[in-house]
Amino acid sequence: MGWNFDKPLYSMSSEQEQNDMIRLWESEKHGGLWMGNNRLPLPLTYLIALIIITSFLMTMPLWGQRPTADIYLEMVKNMNSAEIQALATPEEKMKRLFDIAYSAADGRTQGLLVRHPITFDDLLLIAPGIIEAQKSGAYPLNNYNVVADKILLANFEGNYREDGKRERIQPWWDKGYTIDVFYVSYFLLTIVLICKRLPHHSKKPNMAKAA
Repeated sequence: MGWNFDKPLYSMSSEQEQNDMIRLWESEKHGGLWMGNNRLPLPLTYLIALIIITSFLMTMPLWGQRPTADIYLEMVKNMNSAEIQALATPEEKMKRLFDIAYSAADGRTQGLLVRHPITFDDLLLIAPGIIEAQKSGAYPLNNYNVVADKILLANFEGNYREDGKRERIQPWWDKGYTIDVFYVSYFLLTIVLICKRLPHHSKKPNMAKAA
């Protein structure tokens, strides 16, 4: 079995291989089903494209988005307030802190809070790191990623700031889209290679021979 790249959009199999496959289809019974060797319906092709595009749009910018320290700052500011400490359980405390942070946030931060929920115990663990990062003033809090119980400077280097330091903000193209595009392309390429190894759709088996 060899690959024929002379007419890759026609078939990647040689004429001999295509004819052999047609004869094989004619010799098999297929449970009485018709082996028509038809093209993939064009509406189905459009449907696959629509599914892929919709998946990207629905996940933007969730796919691969890392939580940054700034989205939890309002929670850290209020976690030791009398109102919060008066609540009985960690769940009640966290719910109230979320409501406070959500109401004070803009639309982007509200979305990030919803996508990256944490518990009150998590907040206790990351609060010292957020406070320390804010006090240092070396970088804005949105340059720090929350990784488990640690606050770490993002490992990205963007544009230079006025103070000569590089921005450490996760770029939009790194939010999982690079990996996602690779796997979608891999999937589509694999499907094309599989389909183009079959006989061209113009070659129809004579199923009367298999009857």
